[in-house]
Amino acid sequence: MAEARPTPAPQPSGATGVIVFADGRIAWGRGFGAEGEAVGELCFNTAMTGYQEVMTDPSYARQVIAFTFPHIGNVGANNEDVEAGEAHALGCLVREAVTGPSNYRAGSDFGAWMKTYGRIGISGLDTRALTRLVRKEGPPTIAIAHRADGKFDLAALRKLAAEWPGLEGMDLAKEVSRLQVERWSGGKWAWGVGYEERPSTSLRTNGEGDATNTARPQRSAQRAVEGRTPHVVAIDYGSKRNIFRNLVAAGARVTVVPAGASFDDIMAHQPDGFFLSNGPGDPAATGEYAVPVIRAMLETKKPLFGICLGHQLLALAVGGKTSKMFQGHRGANHPVKRLADGKVEITSMNHGFAVEREGLPANARETHVSLFDGSNCGFELTDRPAFSVQYHPEASPGPQDSFYLFEKFVGAMQNKEEHR
Repeated sequence: MAEARPTPAPQPSGATGVIVFADGRIAWGRGFGAEGEAVGELCFNTAMTGYQEVMTDPSYARQVIAFTFPHIGNVGANNEDVEAGEAHALGCLVREAVTGPSNYRAGSDFGAWMKTYGRIGISGLDTRALTRLVRKEGPPTIAIAHRADGKFDLAALRKLAAEWPGLEGMDLAKEVSRLQVERWSGGKWAWGVGYEERPSTSLRTNGEGDATNTARPQRSAQRAVEGRTPHVVAIDYGSKRNIFRNLVAAGARVTVVPAGASFDDIMAHQPDGFFLSNGPGDPAATGEYAVPVIRAMLETKKPLFGICLGHQLLALAVGGKTSKMFQGHRGANHPVKRLADGKVEITSMNHGFAVEREGLPANARETHVSLFDGSNCGFELTDRPAFSVQYHPEASPGPQDSFYLFEKFVGAMQNKEEHR
């Protein structure tokens, strides 16, 4: 007997946006932002603020975000509250219609911002029901569409959703990574001032392969550092800008290299330490080329720090395992217990894969666990200065409980320098 298919909900009057699930379920709403269609994984985010940071986080590549907070977009959009040069989330789903901006920093309304970045928004949805669906069934594949005339090919959208392969096995890091080496000089945001400086420079190579700075000189770090300023080479698997700002604020100078950079490429910059960034996709797929490079970095015994995807890749490099979570962690209020002293950090998170606690090797000591589900949120190696966390200590949006991790990393590089 053939499996019964859900009966599509009739299109209500005025509906210009639609969600179509692979099994035929449909949700209608009002579209805003760009017109068009997209397919990807549905997830939800519990943050009350920071929707621009969320939409531009490269870790959201190939995902559609349902915001649990009902009033998204009301403070408008600006050119500062972004984590990358473009939006990476495919679209967003919200409860209430986006109103005109009401904030002194707003440069445009959120709908216009979404349109500029080619991203689809749908309002008027029961985002509580969508959140409960994800919690019960796991993240489904959906197709979303926005057409001002309200005319949709529902069969084609369902086919689009049914044929999308899902995030498992996908390497998305190279899709979102920068293509050039860059010197980072931007500091943290300050009230009434903005950012100390924008990310400044691309590097090209001369005929002999030496890096040549093609833009203005790098400014010194915000925080004074005695002696030589530690130099971090950061591998960009889909990085958030605020991570680099926090490294600078902690006293480092930063060079960012593409995801596919070789170990020799990285060492040519004479790093004092290595940083592994966040990013989208399946860590096992990215690990095919990233893990051998990370293992070579570990052999140098220089300090190494990883965040999110970087945390997962470090685990793979030392023999651990990662797996897709039934429900990802996404929001700005996730409690994490620090095992060394029992203190709880309120963290910002965005991940759908996790490091398996049981698979960590003997030289990997667990340092943090989630108080929501007990999943691993950090570990450190006992035989070399390398550590990583699953959450986002740069926390923008979110609390700043975890800035000490940047200081720990920079301090480890300084100690190495002192003992040479």
